[in-house]
Amino acid sequence: MDMSSKQYIAAPRAVVWAALNDPAMLEKCIPGCQAIERNSDTEMAATVVLKIGPVKASFKGKVRFENVHAPESLTLVGEGSGGIAGHARGSADVTLVEDGAGTVLIYNANALVGGKIAQLGARLIQSTSQKIAAEFFSQLEKEIVAAQVV
Repeated sequence: MDMSSKQYIAAPRAVVWAALNDPAMLEKCIPGCQAIERNSDTEMAATVVLKIGPVKASFKGKVRFENVHAPESLTLVGEGSGGIAGHARGSADVTLVEDGAGTVLIYNANALVGGKIAQLGARLIQSTSQKIAAEFFSQLEKEIVAAQVV
């Protein structure tokens, strides 16, 4: 499954970069995130509760930061397991482009899912993934803008 999109964020690139690297900010923005912690400069661990169709599960996973070119781009590589519900792994190339006083965040992602979730069908998984990504980036923009106002 492949996804790509872009989101305009009304903040300088350095601010958006810092937010993408801040576990507390990510915990606020990732739909269903229960906990996230930084294990090292290049790795975070998270617990996320997701509902895809009739399947609801708690996923535990890790995300590694690769190909880091601060504050322009990075690749996120992750994998997670939801026990009997299934597992997922994938990556996302993220690029931040300055646009006036704001930043355009561009991502290209791919993911593979297995287990019970994979049985739900590609169309449901794709639409749910797109919805989660849209919610994440919308919340990220709100949090960044709110943090700048303070």
